[in-house]
Amino acid sequence: MKSKENTDVLVIGFSPAGLMAARNIARKGLKVILIDKKDEPGNPSHPSNTFFKAMMDVAGEEIDDSYIIHRLKGAKIFAPSGKYVVVESPGYFIDRSKFDILYAQRIKDEGVDIRMSVEAYNVIRSNGRFTVSTSIGPITSKLVIVSDGINSKLASLLGLNPVKYPDDIAWAMEAEVTANNIGENDYFEYHVGSIAPGWKSTYSPCGGDKATLGVYVRRNGDDVSSFFENWITKFKKEKGLDSMTIGEKKVGGDPIATIPSQIVSDGVLVTGGSAGQSGIGYGMRAGQICGDVAAESILRNDTSTGFLSKYKKMWNDEFRYEYYLGRVALETLRKMSDKEIDNLMETFIDEDISSIAGTPVQKGIKMARIMLKNNPRSMLSMLAILRNK
Repeated sequence: MKSKENTDVLVIGFSPAGLMAARNIARKGLKVILIDKKDEPGNPSHPSNTFFKAMMDVAGEEIDDSYIIHRLKGAKIFAPSGKYVVVESPGYFIDRSKFDILYAQRIKDEGVDIRMSVEAYNVIRSNGRFTVSTSIGPITSKLVIVSDGINSKLASLLGLNPVKYPDDIAWAMEAEVTANNIGENDYFEYHVGSIAPGWKSTYSPCGGDKATLGVYVRRNGDDVSSFFENWITKFKKEKGLDSMTIGEKKVGGDPIATIPSQIVSDGVLVTGGSAGQSGIGYGMRAGQICGDVAAESILRNDTSTGFLSKYKKMWNDEFRYEYYLGRVALETLRKMSDKEIDNLMETFIDEDISSIAGTPVQKGIKMARIMLKNNPRSMLSMLAILRNK
């Protein structure tokens, strides 16, 4: 029988949130082990490989040239009619493997003990400590952080329901595609409507002859292959492509509309995708908050729910309104017809929505003013949120 290992904090999951949580704990001089069932950092690669500068600014992390494949000017958001609005915001297509490897080395340098090819099976709490059974033997800790993604089983084993709307995961399929100059574009493209109900279909240029195409679909089950095939057909037609090579299809999910719920209990914190905290930059920031509170709880010798709830409060203060307004927007979009989306998009065609700034509420008010000025009837489309669908 393998002997138990002891640590102050065990982080389960090599996610952006898990990495940041582990790093911030180690910076307080505490012992932290991070485990993940992947073979090694960056292998297999995660399909999430794009972000905007503003998203990384949320985490206060500098963007490193070493993992950038292609720089973009922003995004074009397409209605079903083919009309679109442009959002100017620096964006990046990245080599996610290089991103993961870079951050793995950085947190190792901070003192984090990373263990790859390690799977966690079960968690038992006894006498104020946790024993996690893993593929390399039991690991005991004062506190456990769950950050192993939207398919996490550990949170439920610990008696938590970490997301409020689990049925609203946007299930995804994505593949790298190759065609002549297909990657030579300065903008991401997001297409909304029935082509990908509840969220979007995407075109992410990588430069040269490569790009990725994907769909993110809500409330249509976790097999979205038919939506992906329809998007491939539509994309080829729109771009005038006679031939296009499609690489390995990757599947996953985005918890963008799920909303964090029970993310804290005695000695346990849930962060990142497991907690409905979507996006690389936003996940990293959530992990930083989580790690800071976890470290403080160990140093104070208080890992109670009451103390650890500081993590949820801090996250709520920064992001609650943004996430709830985002959910309302996506639920409205899901319930709208293609014709209604076309009409709504017309309202913003000649507007510079890139310059809309402020808090989520302030942004919403400014968008409403544009709608009232340009097309008052478009406000009626917002009533779609009231439909029972």
